[in-house]
Amino acid sequence: MEKIRNFCIIAHVDHGKSTLADRMLQLTGTISDREMTDQVLDTMDLEREKGVTIKASAVRMVYHAADNSDYEFNLIDTPGHVDFNYEVSRALYACEGAVLVVDATQGVEAQTLANLYLALDANLVIIPVINKIDLPSAQVDAVKKDLNILLGVSEDEIIPISAKTGLNVDLVLEAIAKKVPAPTRDVDAPLRALIFDSHYDSYKGVIAYVRVFDGQLTASDKVMMMANGIRVQPVEIGIFAPNLCPIGKLEAGDVGYIATGLKTVSECRVGDTITSAARPAAGALPGYRQAKPMVFAGVYPTEGEDYPSLKEALEKLQLNDASLVYEPETSEALNFGFRCGFLGLFHMEIIQERLEREYNLDVVFTAPSVEYEVQLVTGKTVIVDSPADLPDEGSIAEIREPWMELNIFSPTDYYGVVMDLVRRKRGVYVSEEYPSTNRVQLNFEIPLSEIIVDFFDLLKSGTRGYASMDYQFLEYRAGSLVKLEFLLNDEKVDALTAIVHKDDAYHKGQALVSKLKEIIPQQMFVIPIQAYSQGRVISRANVKAMRKDVLAKCYGGDITRKKKLLEKQKKGKKRMKMVGSVEIPQEAFMAILKLEN
Repeated sequence: MEKIRNFCIIAHVDHGKSTLADRMLQLTGTISDREMTDQVLDTMDLEREKGVTIKASAVRMVYHAADNSDYEFNLIDTPGHVDFNYEVSRALYACEGAVLVVDATQGVEAQTLANLYLALDANLVIIPVINKIDLPSAQVDAVKKDLNILLGVSEDEIIPISAKTGLNVDLVLEAIAKKVPAPTRDVDAPLRALIFDSHYDSYKGVIAYVRVFDGQLTASDKVMMMANGIRVQPVEIGIFAPNLCPIGKLEAGDVGYIATGLKTVSECRVGDTITSAARPAAGALPGYRQAKPMVFAGVYPTEGEDYPSLKEALEKLQLNDASLVYEPETSEALNFGFRCGFLGLFHMEIIQERLEREYNLDVVFTAPSVEYEVQLVTGKTVIVDSPADLPDEGSIAEIREPWMELNIFSPTDYYGVVMDLVRRKRGVYVSEEYPSTNRVQLNFEIPLSEIIVDFFDLLKSGTRGYASMDYQFLEYRAGSLVKLEFLLNDEKVDALTAIVHKDDAYHKGQALVSKLKEIIPQQMFVIPIQAYSQGRVISRANVKAMRKDVLAKCYGGDITRKKKLLEKQKKGKKRMKMVGSVEIPQEAFMAILKLEN
């Protein structure tokens, strides 16, 4: 028991977590060189292409230390993106130590800090590591100073490594064996195991990734989920090596998996506690809460007959991703589809790519929106996640929108750029800190609706890629918000409806009408495009009709003959306009996203 070490690797996106995990697996002989691939723990093609860990994954290694004893290492590789923050926080509770990886070329960034604070909250032992020291642009001494100020550790304790070449990775393994404490345990207490991740297997049902804190579990023991009281007989229990490897027993201190046989991930939530059905524990492990979607968008098949396939695809995706929520919705413009909730814009992008790749579906995603609280005149409060569902203006007392705490990390040279961007996006300045001489941490409060669209892209381009950001939910706050609707050919397009700030309604309406005029293809009749808000049309443009030259066969003669032909054409166009329908391309929905204030 003294030789067990449970730890995870935390870092900002693209600082080298998965590459470091690869080298550890090779050095400990867990994976032979023949089986080795880059980012071996990132199993999805999407993860490898984007270079981002999307799902947390675990692996058990045996390390032969300098003191000639063998240690059992349980490593949990965590995602680095802000959208998957909840998964990181659960994984940290399953460990006693964390390896904090910082890129020698980028230095300390926002997500580095966010994950570090989560690790400190969980009382973990931090092992600081500087990665990518083999690169010509590496600033090892400067980053060491930053970490020295941030953590209060001496510069000798910070390990400089190159995860790509394997330089000094053995020192990291040795530090884990020496510094990370063995788990405290009570084998005789009732079973308590924390679920830090789960995925769906078509043969074994939901496979829960667990860290056992108290008691022990054999394959024949019946278990119970504490959040919902569901009881199951495990199909099998085992460890990750790195593939699923069945064993007879899991004891306190171990990290492994339980194949539950359940048919939906929602019955076996991340953060829940598993206990014995025969002898249940008195209370669950702390920290369970449901992952709350922040961004909502409509998902519609481009072909109506693909609706059942889309429904089936979303059901299957939800089996592997419990944070995805969806419900059926209809739109006058796009027919039948689903309203989906995502953790953030990156999560939405991942789901869109998976639907298109893994299920060969052609789908239209509407512009993302956030969840609003609407207080009616009657005193009743309703939750609105689709702008088209907003009640009539006369019945609304106030609309409250979600505000976030936003932390931006940037070199001091770009102070003005960041301030200007946040001010344009209705942000409120709170405070600032200087973790090192040439870097500043700016803290703001900002509406979520302003972050989810193009804020991150604008921040990156304005600061040449040096700034990074992190955000957490703060509160719902009342604002002067109005509904902005668009009419095509005198018909409302509910999928283009947006809730915007009163001051921005006119500019956004005008900008989008101009954009739609360019995007919507010409028909045989004139298409009027109108932006409508607060009971009046605030902007209008026409898409000109394609016209056949009906006068081509007139070589001369009386003008009345020409007029007669033109009148006949006009009547035909009018009749066509009454029955004609306008196809809306996907770019029209994307146009809303790309609009600047």
